[in-house]
Amino acid sequence: MPFAKLLNKLGLFKKNASSSGKLGTFLGVFTPTILTILGVIMYLRFGWVVGQVGLFKTILIVLLANLITLLTSLSLSAIATNSHVGVGGAYYMISRSLGLEIGGAIGFPLYVSQALSVTLYAFGLAESLKFVWPDVPISSAAFLIIVAVAILSFRGASFALRAQLPVMALIAISLLALASGAFTGPSLQSPAGTIAIDPVGFWVVFAVFFPAVTGIMAGLSMSGDLAEPRQAIPRGSVAATLVGLLVYLAVPVLLFVGADSASLADDPLIWTRIAMFGPWLVLPGLWGAIFSSAVGSMLGAPRTLQALALDRLGPRWLAGEIKPGTEPKAGMIVTLVISLLAVFLGDLNTVATVATMFFLSVYGTVNLVSALEYLSGNPSWRPTLNIHWSLSLLGGIGCFGVMLLIHWPATVFAMTVELAIWLFLKRRVRKDSWGDVWRDLYEALIRWALVKLNARPMTARNWRPHMLVFVSNVEKRLDLARFGAWFAENRGVVSICELYQGDILELNVDVVAREQQINSVLKSHGIVAFGEVNIVQDLERGVLAVAQSNGIAGMASNTVLVGWPDDLSRLVRFLRVIRPLKHLNQSLIIGKTNPLVSFREDQVQDIHVWWGGLKRNGDLMLLLAYLLTRNPEWRHAKIRILSIASNELMKGQTERFLAQLIPEIRIDADVDVTLKSEGESVTEIMHRESAHADTVLLGLATPNDGDEENYAERLAELAAGFQNCFFVHNGSLFLGDLVTPEQVE
Repeated sequence: MPFAKLLNKLGLFKKNASSSGKLGTFLGVFTPTILTILGVIMYLRFGWVVGQVGLFKTILIVLLANLITLLTSLSLSAIATNSHVGVGGAYYMISRSLGLEIGGAIGFPLYVSQALSVTLYAFGLAESLKFVWPDVPISSAAFLIIVAVAILSFRGASFALRAQLPVMALIAISLLALASGAFTGPSLQSPAGTIAIDPVGFWVVFAVFFPAVTGIMAGLSMSGDLAEPRQAIPRGSVAATLVGLLVYLAVPVLLFVGADSASLADDPLIWTRIAMFGPWLVLPGLWGAIFSSAVGSMLGAPRTLQALALDRLGPRWLAGEIKPGTEPKAGMIVTLVISLLAVFLGDLNTVATVATMFFLSVYGTVNLVSALEYLSGNPSWRPTLNIHWSLSLLGGIGCFGVMLLIHWPATVFAMTVELAIWLFLKRRVRKDSWGDVWRDLYEALIRWALVKLNARPMTARNWRPHMLVFVSNVEKRLDLARFGAWFAENRGVVSICELYQGDILELNVDVVAREQQINSVLKSHGIVAFGEVNIVQDLERGVLAVAQSNGIAGMASNTVLVGWPDDLSRLVRFLRVIRPLKHLNQSLIIGKTNPLVSFREDQVQDIHVWWGGLKRNGDLMLLLAYLLTRNPEWRHAKIRILSIASNELMKGQTERFLAQLIPEIRIDADVDVTLKSEGESVTEIMHRESAHADTVLLGLATPNDGDEENYAERLAELAAGFQNCFFVHNGSLFLGDLVTPEQVE
């Protein structure tokens, strides 16, 4: 046939569709989409639109509405040409880009809306029958229409969609009849005494018209039945959108020529009065358009439900069998039941409005998916039909804006339902590995932020601890890992590093698997940190090498935390890295922690800071103490600054300095300066005052070369008297300035 050959050249019909059991572009996408677009609104509301706002504003409404749908068509085309589109159409696209939680939050309302659409179309067809059968029982007729739609759909998508071809012919005939009548017949005038309904605002009229162009995804729902979805979806949806635009630009002109404003506004079936041969050429097209839209919804809804079931968001028995020529029978039965039950609701005006909200939320989300995929910079985003992210974003804003214009309470209701479903699914869905857009977007944002961060110089004011915590085994040193996270207090990045000493080829360590295990352990214990594994030849050199390489740009580690070693020789080796770490502007903390000590949110703890001066690590110790109290487990903690004076003069000077310092640094702390008595050692005083403290912070000096062993022995003696203690060495560029401005003397 010449027409079929022409369509084939345009890419709208595939010869192999029938032989493969799959649908081509014309039957699978273009036909259901265009028949959903050219439906009830065109026949029953277009005259009212022209009568309310005039021809010029009607054209403006048509252009604005179609701009939104055209942008959405281009967005879904970009997504469709970049990746495989499976069963479920819009749900499949959204879930694979934004994750199952958001996909399900959109998918379930989408399915319900598709199922209710069958009922809405059935009611519209039943009410239109009143023009030839005035006493028709609306509910009973709608019930029978739904059953007829289901029977036709059960025959299979291919059969049902082929049955829509005659409907297209009927619609074309009705349009020709309207054109002929408008230009050859007399212009209709409202009878004398007839008063047109009160005019309404532009956006109210826009809201009434907009559902006429919301059928652009009718073909997308059939994605699992398409021979070549990547080609069929963009070609069919864009072609249907453009054809619909041309028709919607022509119809208001014909209506304007054929009747005056009062007649257009007052008569829902003005077409039957303008068209040649009256209702005989118009009503068959009207009925066919409504019936075909109902069939499209009956075919599309079960496939959305099937896709949800395949992703285990619904009962598995709804998944059915997926192969050419098969229908999701279980889903169709459920859809039929919902549609029939909805008949008994009687007044479906509110339901129809909410259903439109759900459809528009899907369209808006598809636009956002396209924009986010572009902005994420993912190398895998390579659509053959590309669209700039700004156009997709404009389409998304347009969709959500129209929702508010149509009915803002229904918009709030729809968004609330979707939010509730998202919150429900977020706790229950599995994490899949197909790679959603969020990781790509996070990486893009991080890269942008790191570039900006690296361009700004670090100052004492914005310094924060990025902790690198070395442990031999995370499971055994959770106490140290937890303190590392507490010291950072969600203000810095914490890395928990297991350090293995030996040859990387000889050690049987699966680095990737172990890092995943570490991260799992940290997450299970509520520790916000990043696990990593490093294999080094030598402990000292390994610590320095990892410290240099950990992090990136302005987020590189600046504070190393190591646990208290089992033997003195290991402590000596830690002390030897103080100088090179300071050369790298990195601080060192050696922590002795008691894994048997637990901390509760309602517990009152004591944090003791042994003061030696701001530039003798005092600033970092105070900052760590303050950050510790910002954590829920330490919110009731009391900071106590302790110092030892050898005489009354020194005691008074220290007390006056701290009294001036504390208000300036805005850290709530008590001060206690002890006067050293003759015969009492400093260690004895510290043990006496802080033996029962929950955490003790002490300064860590840089030992002289060759004196590391003696210094290690003194530290071991001192640490023996505390439950949890941390020896702190400030190796940053801002020694003495981390908590206080320079003006404090």
